[in-house]
Amino acid sequence: MKSMKVRLTFTDEVLGTASPDPEIHEKFIASKAPNALSRNEETARIIETEGLDEAVEKSMTVFPRDNKGNPILWDYQVKGFFKDACSMLRKVTGTKSSKCKAFKKEIDGLIFVRERQIPYNIPDGEQMGVCQRPLRASTAQGERIALASSETVPADSTVEFTVSCLVDDDMDMVREWLDYGEMRGLCQWRNSGKGRFVWSEA
Repeated sequence: MKSMKVRLTFTDEVLGTASPDPEIHEKFIASKAPNALSRNEETARIIETEGLDEAVEKSMTVFPRDNKGNPILWDYQVKGFFKDACSMLRKVTGTKSSKCKAFKKEIDGLIFVRERQIPYNIPDGEQMGVCQRPLRASTAQGERIALASSETVPADSTVEFTVSCLVDDDMDMVREWLDYGEMRGLCQWRNSGKGRFVWSEA
């Protein structure tokens, strides 16, 4: 088994993805957690989020917090990025990902992020913010526009985590996916460039 400690440095702000309403979060998001323990843990991390009432009122998506109040990234969000990156890079001839057939099963069963909660390290003098943007949808009743609002972690923030691969050669694919993060990032609104990052071995 190969392991690699990774540091991501975000080149654009990252948007929170969790509903601030614990009931909504448990029903629609935490319900996807692999077991009851992690489901309860996720909901608890939302309940401890500061400014919860204000966020609920504004229908803002937020970051879960650790016991110290720091915003965190969950391990499965990193694995979700790996799946997204692999699904795109499989279409690029000559990439390591193009040779990976059942990539979702491989990432689920053979590639692991060791830390469950991954805290964001915000640079000194910087603070979290809010990103508002319009959401447009074409419906049978015509064009609809709504305003979306999300808590943000600023650019130049970092996260560190450990990736372990049960198949040693898969680490080359992991590096390829992390390189892809410079073009397409983590979390919400990545099509606009939010959550993009550069990486290094920590």
